[in-house]
Amino acid sequence: MFLAHAAYAHTYSSTLPISITLPYRSLLTTLGTPQGKVAELRLELNSSGGKKDKNFSTKKIALKKIVANMTMSNNDMVALFPDIVGVMGVPSLEIKKMCFLYLVNYARMKPDIALKALPILTNDLEDNNPLMRALALRTLSYIHVRQFVEATLIPLKQLLKDNDPYVRKTAAFCVAKLYDHDRHLVEGSDLIDRLNLMLRDENPTVVSSALAALMDIWERSESIKLTIDYANASKIVQILPDCSEWGQTYILEALTSYVPQDTSEAALLADRITPRLSHTNSAVVLTCIRVILYLMNYIDNEKTIAALCTKLSPPLVTLLSKGPEIQYLALRNALLILQRRPEVLRNDIRVFFCKYNDPIYVKVTKLELIFMLASEKNIREVLTELREYATEIDVHFVRKSVRAIGKLAIKIEPAAKLCISTLLELVATKVSYIVQEATVVIKNIFRKYPNEYESIISTLCENLDSLDEPEAKAAMIWVIGQYADRIDNSEVLLEDFLDSWPDETHEVQLALLTATVKLFIQRPTKGQDLVPKVLKWATEDTDNPDLRDRGYMYWRLLSTDPAAAKGVVMGEKPAITAESEKLDPVTLEEMCLVVGTLATVYLKPVHTVFRSARPRKLLESPALQRKTLPSYLAMQQAKLLAEQNGGTGVGNADGAAAARDGDVLSEADAYFASVGGQQAYQSVLGDDGFASSPTAATHGGEQRYVVNQGQGLGTVQPTMHVQGGEGDLLSF
Repeated sequence: MFLAHAAYAHTYSSTLPISITLPYRSLLTTLGTPQGKVAELRLELNSSGGKKDKNFSTKKIALKKIVANMTMSNNDMVALFPDIVGVMGVPSLEIKKMCFLYLVNYARMKPDIALKALPILTNDLEDNNPLMRALALRTLSYIHVRQFVEATLIPLKQLLKDNDPYVRKTAAFCVAKLYDHDRHLVEGSDLIDRLNLMLRDENPTVVSSALAALMDIWERSESIKLTIDYANASKIVQILPDCSEWGQTYILEALTSYVPQDTSEAALLADRITPRLSHTNSAVVLTCIRVILYLMNYIDNEKTIAALCTKLSPPLVTLLSKGPEIQYLALRNALLILQRRPEVLRNDIRVFFCKYNDPIYVKVTKLELIFMLASEKNIREVLTELREYATEIDVHFVRKSVRAIGKLAIKIEPAAKLCISTLLELVATKVSYIVQEATVVIKNIFRKYPNEYESIISTLCENLDSLDEPEAKAAMIWVIGQYADRIDNSEVLLEDFLDSWPDETHEVQLALLTATVKLFIQRPTKGQDLVPKVLKWATEDTDNPDLRDRGYMYWRLLSTDPAAAKGVVMGEKPAITAESEKLDPVTLEEMCLVVGTLATVYLKPVHTVFRSARPRKLLESPALQRKTLPSYLAMQQAKLLAEQNGGTGVGNADGAAAARDGDVLSEADAYFASVGGQQAYQSVLGDDGFASSPTAATHGGEQRYVVNQGQGLGTVQPTMHVQGGEGDLLSF
């Protein structure tokens, strides 16, 4: 049986013609290639589907496959362009949607073929179905091809007056899209005037869409000004409840362009939009907060401002019950609002306590807010909470918590002892990274309170073996050098650090150099052997210019005038503060005008985040409360300080020379300040969540040392408010 079957099979196969098997293999190979897939889809597109296929199911399935390939950036689908244009004439809204999507995606790659679809689109603009008209118009406005842009202009004017509100809404957005393609074409037509007329439309959605289009055009144009008077502002606020959530956002954003000319107008408008604070959409809530913060600058009644601040607190707290991304946005905006209006969240510190399942970025931002809201009244509660955070698993978060405790000791002087006790409890855990962070912040506490709390030095010295990070080592070395006369074995401790001099970072080497000189000045007999050795290392065995220059400076001071050396090295240091979490006043004013945008996440001015965005500023008005603005207060403080410094004149030749030198130094300071200003607007908060670069600050004429760097005062640019417009929002 087996042999007979095998013989039969062999006989059958030998009789097959060879010319049949080769094309079959070729067909299989072709279908597996991109060209084969395109050919297969072309066949499906062009097939009639038979009499039973009245809904064009075959074409719909083929188009869905094409769109799926297109969304995966498969550019082989562009070969089907002529076939897609042929299918566009099918009277089916679903098919047209997919064909138009294909057209928008590939029109710029094949503009010649895309032009064949232009008559179909213009014909659909006159369709009886409003959805079809809106779809065709939207597609036309998306295609950045000259012929399509020009063909949009005339039908767009007609559709702005369409009977259907959905078509009018779409047409309003298309004006802004057309302006993006060719601004000169739009400015040369009457489309902007027609948009202004649409603000009187009876449909709230159309009004909000026209307003959004006008705002978008204003953002992009330098030749167009936006003017909203109280009558316009009152009208658009009236339709707020009838708009969709995005329509409400558009209207609220537009209100930031309204400049109140009277304080009562600003107060009334702020009161009318407060119901939006209870909206479920976080964008509406944050935009409403932005408008209220803006209007507060034009309100002079303190009770009204206090009432509005009370109303701003609950919506911010409510946003913390949403997802972590919304929480983070709300927290970043809360950081900003607290700096401008501290009374908003003054009594709500508990809502910012961290939960065990919060993401790390939410926890860190909450920690910053806890630090800002901490006061003498709630310090015990705050320290208990931070003590718990210091036992978390996340090392990064633990470090920030320990650093926050130390900074609270600097910020709240009556609570310093309590904060130090908490730090010592944490040091007693012997956990390496906790001990190192505590060492760093205790050094700053010693700077703030010299000759106090020295009893904790012995505790730090017991944990020297735990220090392996440069910042912690440098902090401990500073403590040893500063209190060398009170630490019995200070020279021994320094020698232990000096044993690893070649392997240490420049930061630690600088600290060792200064500490050794301090030891020699305070205890000459103990430091006389160490100083020459360290100075030789610093001046001859290093390639770091900072270390070498400091070594030469100390060497010359000690060899020429030891008394002067003591005055320089052991001189009184300026006091330090922990007020570095604040933005500079000019930036703070601008940031409060963009609450709820991406700029507030970065805490940077809007034009540094979005290059094409207009810088935001408060416009002049009789109602503007200039004397309450942060920039004005900072300017007055700087002026007062300048007067105090300039009031001490010198009446001899040496004084005149000093004055000339002072002028030169002032010019140099001004130059470097201008250079620094160009590189400013970096985040105020550093790697530790509170920033870490030292800078000078003044409080009541007294110079202090700020633990963490804030921003400079910057410059205040004068702003002008142009009246006019005759009721139109945009005009040339």
